[in-house]
Amino acid sequence: MARQQTTRSIIIDHLIRTLEPLASVHALWEAGAASFDRIDQWSDLDLYVVVQDEVVEDTFSSIEHTLSVLSEIDARLRLPEPTWHGHSQAFYRLKDASPFLFLDIVVMKRSSRDKFLQYRIHGKPVVHFDKIGIVRDESVDPESFHSELLARLAILKTKFELFQVLVLKELNRGNYIEALSYYILCTYRPLVEVLRMKYCPYHHDFFTSYIYYDLPENVVKRLHCLYFVPDPEQLETRRVQAEAWFWETVRSIDRDDLRRRISASAPD
Repeated sequence: MARQQTTRSIIIDHLIRTLEPLASVHALWEAGAASFDRIDQWSDLDLYVVVQDEVVEDTFSSIEHTLSVLSEIDARLRLPEPTWHGHSQAFYRLKDASPFLFLDIVVMKRSSRDKFLQYRIHGKPVVHFDKIGIVRDESVDPESFHSELLARLAILKTKFELFQVLVLKELNRGNYIEALSYYILCTYRPLVEVLRMKYCPYHHDFFTSYIYYDLPENVVKRLHCLYFVPDPEQLETRRVQAEAWFWETVRSIDRDDLRRRISASAPD
């Protein structure tokens, strides 16, 4: 007899039943698409768990046991530590669930400082339980963020001007794969970042994540043309267009207007 398809709600329900009774587990919430109210049939499941510092491994064991009762775990990846964000993180794919519904689970120590709870940046989490009031907006100071963004913009301008030759030299050598890689890294990516500074400053470093939701449709359409380079001969043309747009955007970023955008981008 075929096993029942394991759905998002079933997974969450079973993890709540397992984790909430544990005294050492303090909170469980959902982030990612859920934080922006954009869950669809292709969304994965981003979960954050806060626990007593000494029970991180025990918590992962409880999670894996719960998942294995629901379905065979046919792929798992535990990130080597220390991770870039300082928390413990693992990914799971269940045999009886959609492959799109893989789990991205971060287990955080209670003592850790940054828990990705800046609502302006990461969206408003969907809280499944919170025993001690951990899940609350860690507000971002608009003035400090404004200063950080201006400092970042200065770096981007210098790097952009300095590194365009990396694309050109590989084009001159006929090394088109390398030229394309440098184009994405040194031309396209900083262009996207300054556009995000202009239109959605709190997501300035998200690169292409949420780009269809964060940027105006006409901007995304132009970015499409610059990203999908049809052949090596057109790469330099795209680079020139991207370079012109980068500097045009930089010149259009007014400090006071940027401050207003930052202050206005308040969470619901």
